[in-house]
Amino acid sequence: MSGPRGWQLMTYLVLRRALEPLMHLILQRRLSAGKEDPARVYEKLGRTTQVRPNGTVVWLHAVGLGEVLALRPLIKLMQESSPELSFVVTSTARSSANVMAKNLPARCVHQFLPLDGPTFVSNFLNHWRPNLAIWSEQDLWPGAIHDCAARGIPLAHVNARMNDESHRRKARFSGLYRDTFACFSLVAAQDSQTADNLREMGVKAPVVTGSLKPAAAPLAVDTVALERFTEALADRRIWVAASTHLADENVAFAAQKILAADDPSWLLVVAPRFPERRAEVASALQRAGLTHATRSQNEHPNTTQDVWLADSFGELGLWYRLGKSAFIGGSFAGLGGHNPWEAICLSCPVFHGPDIQNFAADYAELDRLSLSHQVQDDPSNAEDLAREVQCASVIKDQARTAVKKARENLKPLVNTLTDLIKATP
Repeated sequence: MSGPRGWQLMTYLVLRRALEPLMHLILQRRLSAGKEDPARVYEKLGRTTQVRPNGTVVWLHAVGLGEVLALRPLIKLMQESSPELSFVVTSTARSSANVMAKNLPARCVHQFLPLDGPTFVSNFLNHWRPNLAIWSEQDLWPGAIHDCAARGIPLAHVNARMNDESHRRKARFSGLYRDTFACFSLVAAQDSQTADNLREMGVKAPVVTGSLKPAAAPLAVDTVALERFTEALADRRIWVAASTHLADENVAFAAQKILAADDPSWLLVVAPRFPERRAEVASALQRAGLTHATRSQNEHPNTTQDVWLADSFGELGLWYRLGKSAFIGGSFAGLGGHNPWEAICLSCPVFHGPDIQNFAADYAELDRLSLSHQVQDDPSNAEDLAREVQCASVIKDQARTAVKKARENLKPLVNTLTDLIKATP
C-alpha cells in the first residue's frame, strides 16, 4: 500500500508526469554533450538488456561509487543468510559504473537509476519486479519510492544520514519528505543526530544501526598490475593521498617535499577525487617544485620522481595495497571528509584534516583504536603530516578486528531486511 498523500507529494507526482518530456529532452542534451554513456543511456529511461534472474530480487540504490561500495558487506551478508537472493544495484554517477561492476559481489548487476518520471520508473519496476527496495544514505526520489509502495514492494532506508544543515534544507519540503518516509517499513540511521532529525521529519521509529562503511570489503585490484608495481617500486617508500581536493593537495605536497628532502626514496601517490582535474593537479605539483609521472599517460615514476599522479578511476585498491599509509582528502576543503574505511580495510593507517563532519563518528572510533591521526589546520600541518607518515606502522591486526566487529554489527539489520522479504505476499 502507498503512504499518505499530502499536498506537497501530490504536487510532486503531478509535476513529474507533466515534466517527463522535459526529462527526456535534458537526457538527450546531456548525451549530445558527452555527459552520458551512449551504450547505457537507455537505462535512465528504465530500459535494460539485462535479463531478470529467476526468484527473489532485491533492488538497492545509492547515488555514487563510494555509497554503492559501502553496500557490499550488506549484500554479502544477505547472500549468506539467503543464498537464493539476486541483486540489482542502481546509481546515478556515470564515471564510476565500470568500477562498480568490478567490485560488486556475485549475483549482482549494476544499472543506472531511471529518471523519476512515472513511465521510466514503471519500465524499471515492470522488468526487475523487485521483492524489496533498499535506499541508502541521502539520495531519495519521492516518485520512485511512492511507485514502489503503490505496488506493495517493501521499502527500507538504510545508512541514512541527515545532519542539521541537511535537515534545515529539507524542512522547507517537510510534507513531501514526511509522506516519502512514511512509505518505508524500516528507516535505519547512521547516528543519533540523524535519528533525531528524522523524527523531526515525521519518521516514527528510526533505529540507529551505525554506518555501513566500517564493514568495508577490500577494493578490487588488478593482480598483474599490483605484482608489477610492487616489484618496480620495491626501493620506494610509498604513501597515498586519496580522494583529494586542492586544499588537501597543498598540505600533502608540502609534506612530500619535507619527506623527500630527508629521504628521496619517498614517493607520494596522489589520487584526486575527480581525475579530470589532472591539469590543475599537475600545475600545483609544478608550483610546489615536485616532479611527477602521470598514470593516465602510462608513465611510471623513475627513481627520482616525487609523485605519481593517479588520475584514474577504480584503482584505489591498488594504491592502498602499495602504500604504507593514506591521507584521506576532503578534510581540508570544507567538504566534511571522505571515507577512511577502504584504506583501513587494506591495513593502511589514515591521516585527515579537521573537516570530517561526514565521518565524525568513524574517525572518533579510528582515533580511539590509534588507526587515524588528525592533522591540525595551522601552518605546521605539513610538518605534522610528514612526521606521521614517517612513523606509520602496519595495522593489520587492529584493522582486521575493527572491520570484523563492524560486520558482526550488521547482522541484526540483515535479519530485519530478510524478514521484510519473507513478509512479501
